[in-house]
Amino acid sequence: MASLELVALVVHDYDEAIRFFVEALDFELVEDSPSLTNDGRPKRWVVVRPRGGSTAILLAKADGVNQQAHVGQQFAGRVGFFLRVDDFEATYQRMLDRGVQFATEPRDEDYGRVAVFLDVCGNRWDLLGPCSSG
Repeated sequence: MASLELVALVVHDYDEAIRFFVEALDFELVEDSPSLTNDGRPKRWVVVRPRGGSTAILLAKADGVNQQAHVGQQFAGRVGFFLRVDDFEATYQRMLDRGVQFATEPRDEDYGRVAVFLDVCGNRWDLLGPCSSG
């Protein structure tokens, strides 16, 4: 058996990213520990995860000019993350109330209800839920 445990998301700032994921998206902060880069410089090991989910996101602060240039463009402008929720409308409204920027209005597709939103760095995500009943 295998599972995808973590995906890395390069961010500008740990604390700003933690606030976005915990406060705006209602993720849980799994870990925030001191760590070291491969060459011995201090960094943090920061992991967030959707409540009840199994795959988590490692928030990795950009290190150097090359990584800084890719913050917000990790998927070349495409949707790179897909957040599935049970109650689309309540989650969508909560996210709007907490200042999350949506790039599209909600719509129904064959695979469910969807709206594209931007994370704290500008990466595009799909918010996914069951099709609306009305």
